Amino acid sequence: MTEFLEILPLTKEVFAPFGDVIEADTATIKLINGGNTERHHALAAPDVTGEGARVVLNIFRGKPRRFPYAIDMMERHPLGSQSFTPLSGNPFLVVVSEDVQGKPGKPRVFLARADQGVNYHRNVWHHPLMTLDSTSDFLVVDRDGPGNNLEEFFFDQPYFVAEPKP
Repeated sequence: MTEFLEILPLTKEVFAPFGDVIEADTATIKLINGGNTERHHALAAPDVTGEGARVVLNIFRGKPRRFPYAIDMMERHPLGSQSFTPLSGNPFLVVVSEDVQGKPGKPRVFLARADQGVNYHRNVWHHPLMTLDSTSDFLVVDRDGPGNNLEEFFFDQPYFVAEPKP
């Protein structure tokens, strides 16, 4: 049986069990540089563990997915959080799952606006980057260092996502 997943709007409250939504928020504003700059402070806190580990900044360039799209796998990073902030001004999909006895449960799909990013908490099941419409760049804050920081899981039956309607 083909099961299509509902695409939900990305909000801080609903996404909180999986990580942080990175977006400008009036609650986080600090004026700096003589009042000429708004600093939206501490929107997410990178989390890495392991001797010799460090936080690194990357640019990922994602090609758009074709829909309907089959969600047949999920991944997680046990040694560090991972954030994605769009640089190309395009919305994207965020797919996460709760952990159910060491495996991902039924995925949840969120539509992130072009002005929103996400920071997946350490050890949260998520699908790799899912860009829409055109090739898009993302600033990615990630862990680098020794140790295996990638675990993958492949579903016996894929879940499907219809083309989003932004």
